[in-house]
Amino acid sequence: MTSDPLSQRRDYGSLSLEEGSLLPDPLEQLSLWVKEADQADIYEPNAMVLSTIDPDGEPSSRTVLLRGIDDKGLYFYTDYGSRKGLALLANPSVSAVFPWYRQHRQVLIYGHATPTDPDISDAYFQTRPRGSQIGAWSSEQSRPIESRAALEAKVQEMEARFEGEDAIPRPESWGGFLIEPQRIEFWAGRTSRLHDRISFAREAQGWSTTRLQP
Repeated sequence: MTSDPLSQRRDYGSLSLEEGSLLPDPLEQLSLWVKEADQADIYEPNAMVLSTIDPDGEPSSRTVLLRGIDDKGLYFYTDYGSRKGLALLANPSVSAVFPWYRQHRQVLIYGHATPTDPDISDAYFQTRPRGSQIGAWSSEQSRPIESRAALEAKVQEMEARFEGEDAIPRPESWGGFLIEPQRIEFWAGRTSRLHDRISFAREAQGWSTTRLQP
C-alpha cells in the first residue's frame, strides 16, 4: 500500500539559522548556499523558479538556471520573445526561489530584471555547447509549433546554415537578464514548522536584516 503524499508529515530538523551565521552580503551568502547545494549533490543546484507578471497582468512561473552572480545581482539567459522574456520587458518586477528540499533550505528573491548589455550576452552565448547554440536559433520559445518533427526540421536547417563555422553568432532575440534584488530571504526548515526566516532588504547604506515569523 502506498502512502498519501498529501498527508505526509516530515520533520525538517533542528539545525538553526541565526543572523550571525550569515554573511553580511546576501548575494555572497546565496553564492555560498549554491556551492553547498552542489557539494551535497543536489540535482541542478542553480535551478530557480522564476515568477513574472505577463503584459495582461497574469502571473506566470517556470524553472530557469542561474548562470552568474555578482555584486549587481543574478544572471540568467533566455529568448526575449518567450513568455517570460515578453513579461519582463513589459514589467521588470520578478521573484525567484531556490528550492533545495533535501537540505531543508530555500532562498527567495524579490527585485527587478532588465536585459544585460549585448556584450555580456555575446560572451555567455559563446560558452554554450554548439547544440544549445543551434537550439537558440531553431526555437521561437513559447510559440506554437505543429509537431516535434517540425522542430527537428528547423534544427537541421540551422545545422546546415552554420556548417563549417567555428563560432555561431548570438541571435538578437536571445540574451541575458540581470535580476537586481531588493529583498532576499533565507529559509531553513525546523521541527514543528517553526522555521527560521532571515530577510535582507536593500537600503541606501547597504543591507538590513530582519527575522520573520514562520
